[in-house]
Amino acid sequence: MIKLAISGCQGRMGARIAQLAFADRKFTVKTLLEHAENPKVHETINGIPIQTQPAGLKGCDVLIEFTTPEATLEHLKACVQFKVKMVIGTTGFTPAQVRQIKKASRKIPIVFSSNMSVGVNIVFKLAELAAQKAVKGYTVKMTEAHHIHKKDAPSGTAKTLAEIVEAASGIKVADIKSIREGEIVGDHSVSFESAEDVITISHHAKNRDIFAKGSLVAAKFLEKKKKGLFNMQDVLESNS
Repeated sequence: MIKLAISGCQGRMGARIAQLAFADRKFTVKTLLEHAENPKVHETINGIPIQTQPAGLKGCDVLIEFTTPEATLEHLKACVQFKVKMVIGTTGFTPAQVRQIKKASRKIPIVFSSNMSVGVNIVFKLAELAAQKAVKGYTVKMTEAHHIHKKDAPSGTAKTLAEIVEAASGIKVADIKSIREGEIVGDHSVSFESAEDVITISHHAKNRDIFAKGSLVAAKFLEKKKKGLFNMQDVLESNS
C-alpha cells in the first residue's frame, strides 16, 4: 500500500487524482495539500482534512504535484527532508528551477514530466521517429490549445515536443502557436511540411483522466526506486 499525498487537491487535476486514488486499492490517501488562501481549505475530502503546511508530508511515500512552480519547489524541499518520492506534473519552470529538481533527485526519486498522459508520450515517440526521417526539405510547425485558466504558454508539453523534434532532426522549431479558449483540456499537433506533402501528428485530450491516471501509474513506478530523475518514457517502458 502506497501512502499518497496530493497537492492542489481542490484544483482541477488534484481533485480528480484524489478521486481516482481513493478508488485504487494500491493507494491509501494520507495527506491532502492546498494553498492556505483557497476558499475550500477548511473542508474535508472523504473524511481527510486538507492541510496547508508542507510538514503534512511527513510519513507519506509519494507526493503527486500539479500546482505552480513556486508551490512545487516548496514541497520539493519538504520531500527531500522527509524522504518522500515525487511525481511532478507542474509546468512553467525556469531553467534554474529545473536545476533544483535535478539536484533533489540525487536524494529522492522523482518522475518529472510535462505530460503524464500515455497517449501524449506515444506522440512524443512518433514525433521523434518522424523528425529523424523528415530532415531535408521540411519545416516544422506546432500548435497547442488549452483552457483560458492555463498560465504558461507555450505549454510544457509543446516545449517538450519541440525539444524532441529538434534533438532528433536538428531542425529548429521556430513557430509554436498557443491558443487559450474556453475549457479545452489539451490539444497538441506537430506538422512537418515540404513542397510535396504535410505530415501531421496530433493528440486531443477528451478529459483530465488521462493525466490523472498517468500520474498514479508514475507513483506506482516509484515504489521501489531509491533516487534518480525519471520521465514518463521511463515509466511506460517499465510497464511494457
